[in-house]
Amino acid sequence: MSSEELLKNGKKRVVIVGAGAAGMSCAATLAQHPDRFDVTVIEKNSVCGGQATSISLDKSKYGADWLNDGVQGGSPIFRHTFNFFKKYGHEPKEVRLQVAFGKGKDSFWTNVFPSQLVDKYSGDIKKFGKVLKIIKYGMPVIGLIPIRVMLRIFFFTPDFGNKMVYPLIALFLGTGNQTANVACAILERLFDDPNMKLWDYDSSTLLPNLPTMVTFPKLESFYSDWAADLRSKGVSIRLNTDVTSILSRSKKGLTLETRSFSPNPEAHDRLGKHTSPPTTTDTFDDMVLCILADDAKNLLGKTASWRENFVLGGAHFFDDVTITHSDSEYFSKTYQTHFDPSLAATPKSKAQEDQLAFARNEATGQDGEAGGYRPMYYTHSYEQDPKKIEMSFDCTNYQHQFREGNREENGVDKAPVPHERHVFQSIFLDKTNEELWTWKDIDEDKIMEKKWWHQLGHRWQHYVRVVPGMMWLQGRNKVWFAGSWTLVNMHELACVSGIAAAYRLGAEYVPFDDFAEDFFKKYLLIGHGVFYKRGRGKRE
Repeated sequence: MSSEELLKNGKKRVVIVGAGAAGMSCAATLAQHPDRFDVTVIEKNSVCGGQATSISLDKSKYGADWLNDGVQGGSPIFRHTFNFFKKYGHEPKEVRLQVAFGKGKDSFWTNVFPSQLVDKYSGDIKKFGKVLKIIKYGMPVIGLIPIRVMLRIFFFTPDFGNKMVYPLIALFLGTGNQTANVACAILERLFDDPNMKLWDYDSSTLLPNLPTMVTFPKLESFYSDWAADLRSKGVSIRLNTDVTSILSRSKKGLTLETRSFSPNPEAHDRLGKHTSPPTTTDTFDDMVLCILADDAKNLLGKTASWRENFVLGGAHFFDDVTITHSDSEYFSKTYQTHFDPSLAATPKSKAQEDQLAFARNEATGQDGEAGGYRPMYYTHSYEQDPKKIEMSFDCTNYQHQFREGNREENGVDKAPVPHERHVFQSIFLDKTNEELWTWKDIDEDKIMEKKWWHQLGHRWQHYVRVVPGMMWLQGRNKVWFAGSWTLVNMHELACVSGIAAAYRLGAEYVPFDDFAEDFFKKYLLIGHGVFYKRGRGKRE
């Protein structure tokens, strides 16, 4: 059936490749107009959600029967993400974030109580706030400078970068061991942009004391409910199906070749095998690629324009591995898991005295938060190369399901199981640095799952070549692009990018929150070069 015939039937046939946050958001937005769009989602994995997956646990041993393993939580600014959650009865939960960077007197600092390392670099921390303002008002030129160059230009102490700046950005932005090459603009946005910042800059401690973050509901259940609802609205979702080739592509539409696919669970969706011969699908009017940039480039193949090859080729990815385990001995050896008074600095204010009392479990914290030093995020830097790190999560301290139903008499959550039965996730970054990893120290008998991921490196080149180039690719020869890689690696960004692609196809953006609408408007301008007009989609 030709594209002209399809449009005469009154509906535009849209195929979405990838059923992660971007693909599902795009499908949900298009599904609001069943009279105008016939939507097909093709996903090579056996479940929707992309990296947002869950695994099962033994509740009698670990205190919960599930764990989110790819995406665990985020910032209160994730309004589109939360809006989708609430539509299906899933609620994010607030948590006061505790973080521990490094181990021992020479490397350790935390946002829980004043530490000696923070005292040591207090001058650098104050200067850092001034430099953030210089970066803000020096956009875009200064904003494109790599962080490592910026630290040298402004004469920061080298160890301030190695022990504080790099671990902080790597942990929360997912920049991994490419943090030194990240553009300064992202650093500034992380502290200052209302639509992107995860916390406020603190001139005394760099990272504020116990900022509010959120943990996500069981993502496997959420994405299952979301998929069921989309199917009920006429969206076709084809799982275990790989788009292997674009047979034809023009202004009139596209024809795709697909094959059945069986993924390798340990390798996530990067490895697996095809289980059927190639099958030619119907012709579609438009295609939205909600897959990683390098996968999109490979799929476009000979149909790609020089512009697509140039822009998509600028996105660089690294292979990381996440190991979910219960090896508390390894964890305590590698990270500062318990309060050590010798690491604390002398308090300089009543607020810092209260923080120490909280860390010693002698007082409650903000909003009645149960006292005690119980970090959720950890980093470990390598002596051989201090710019590089590995990071871990104490999921029992972080994810809310481990605390629900296990409360103190005053109603405050507490961790339900002793530390030796906590569930941890350790993330080892960039396979080319495997010789630095400590993963062999983890007891094999205590490993629950091992997953490989293909993660974006937020290098400065990404913000010179990829981000500004995306608007020139969107909609050319019936292909659109969505995914967090189009700007910055966040679940919220993936959702917004999918909605934006649907908007460009003619779907309506339905406002529900002024903050969220402003975020969408800004992304639409950056990623598509289009000004948002409330009340209608931008028809092509």
